[in-house]
Amino acid sequence: MTTRFAALFFVLIMAVPSPAQQGADPAFKAIVDNPAYTKTFPRVLFDEGHNNFNTRMGRYKPFADLIEMDGYQIVLSRKTFSKESLETFKILIIADALGAEEVDDEGAGNPAFADNECDAVRDWVKSGGALLLIAGPAPFGSAAEILAKRFSVDMGKGITRDPANHEKEYDDQSWIIYSRDNKLLLDHPITAGRNDTEKISRVIAFSGQSLKGPEGSSVILKLADTANDASPRGPGGLREVNSAVGRAQGIAVKFGKGRIVVLGEAGMLSAQLSGHERSPVGINYPGIDNKQLALNIMHWLSGLLKER
Repeated sequence: MTTRFAALFFVLIMAVPSPAQQGADPAFKAIVDNPAYTKTFPRVLFDEGHNNFNTRMGRYKPFADLIEMDGYQIVLSRKTFSKESLETFKILIIADALGAEEVDDEGAGNPAFADNECDAVRDWVKSGGALLLIAGPAPFGSAAEILAKRFSVDMGKGITRDPANHEKEYDDQSWIIYSRDNKLLLDHPITAGRNDTEKISRVIAFSGQSLKGPEGSSVILKLADTANDASPRGPGGLREVNSAVGRAQGIAVKFGKGRIVVLGEAGMLSAQLSGHERSPVGINYPGIDNKQLALNIMHWLSGLLKER
């Protein structure tokens, strides 16, 4: 990397709003016209025991409100994961866990979970549980890596950009568009839904990391050959830039009797406001199907969406 390019790239990195500038959109109203569950209510364990950046009543309130309207019963957990703490739940949601209390604390990228917790989650999924694991770029990807590896999922940990398939409205190459037109939104029960009204056509991921799933996993949000990963900052505050060919920002995995969805960016499933201009990020952003994506992911994890 030349000195001139490195300096320019550093400026561009610094222009991206920091996670601390994001917050839930107070104007967002969760509306589900036809709730999926009206008689039985799948129990969802929402993790808040691992310094999570996204919490039920914080930045992930819009998402939590949405799935509650769809019929899911949310239970908050501030406990460590164990066979006993997981056994009565259908779905476990982990959103941006950290290895320290705050995102900018030293050690934030350290493992967020103990080895025995990772083993407990792996065994629970293998026996029929369903995991939604969400982790953005470092420190989130670094903190969640220990758990992701239990399912052979590789986390890129840096910021992923695509100069050819990003949202031009804000000219941010990390706001990546996945659509049927650009062929980066791949066919899967999650993208198809139960009928045409639930079919997803266009999704945006807002400044996330890249992922690589194990053999046999399904890619939902495929990164184009033009995408690249900027690694976490090294000496001098600079980043190494590498191709993201063959990687993704959303994958679905069948694991034993259970199911996993891993996303490389958290904002896409919530409704947030970001930066000094308070720009919409997530399901409140106009012209995209991120709200339906959130519902369809939960439908697949709960078994409502079947494999074709």
